Amino acid sequence: MEMRVLGSTGIRVSLLGLGTVKLGRNQGVKYPQGFELPDDKAVVALLETARELGINLLDTAPAYGLSEPRLGQLRPGKREDWVIATKAGEYFENGASRHDFSPAAIRRSVESSLRLLRTDYLDAVLLHSDGLDEAGDRFLPAAEELSKLKQQGLIRATGFSGKTLTGGDRLLPHVDILMATWNPGYTEEAPLIARAAAQGRGVLIKKALASGHAADPAAALKAAATLPGTCSIVVGTLSPANLRANVAALQQRGNERSEA
Repeated sequence: MEMRVLGSTGIRVSLLGLGTVKLGRNQGVKYPQGFELPDDKAVVALLETARELGINLLDTAPAYGLSEPRLGQLRPGKREDWVIATKAGEYFENGASRHDFSPAAIRRSVESSLRLLRTDYLDAVLLHSDGLDEAGDRFLPAAEELSKLKQQGLIRATGFSGKTLTGGDRLLPHVDILMATWNPGYTEEAPLIARAAAQGRGVLIKKALASGHAADPAAALKAAATLPGTCSIVVGTLSPANLRANVAALQQRGNERSEA
């Protein structure tokens, strides 16, 4: 698996990252079909497959239900085998999401993630936007709190997972990483991704397969990989076979590039 450096953070991440919402939440998600949460044996098998394929980035969040505690309990290998990126600001409780971007809530969220993930540091914590990105200044106190936690050694990198161009541009000067949406059917954030890369920010691509609606997943992954600025493409799945297919598509792209 190809490795790329996450902007100026110095963190090396696999070109394909594993999104883990499906490990802990199946309510209020936008996938084409419903699904049951996997049992512990299936989670371990998926994570072992990821490690075997050279995937080191795990993307999680408090809003992903049981994802964080399951990763903390079931994650195979050594802690340093994995780059763990989580989020703060959105929480999933009693079947519904709520948001709190106050500095105190952000600190509590990070402390909770450290405990649930059974680690003494987090590789990245991204603010989990509620979609009201146009008023980007409202996120700045939360971003400042993440910076303080980074200075304390609890976080290696800070970030923002946004939903608009305006919000992303407003937060870029205040974070190390941007998580942005891009797929062949939605390219509006490509200029933002390019600006982030030009400013030395790491870029994580989300929804590259349009939440499971991509007509040609292999082509979509290849396109996202060649997008200027992409450091890693985060894709969620419960299927080791799908994980292998996604890796194969990206490796084929690498072979095609070498032969060109």
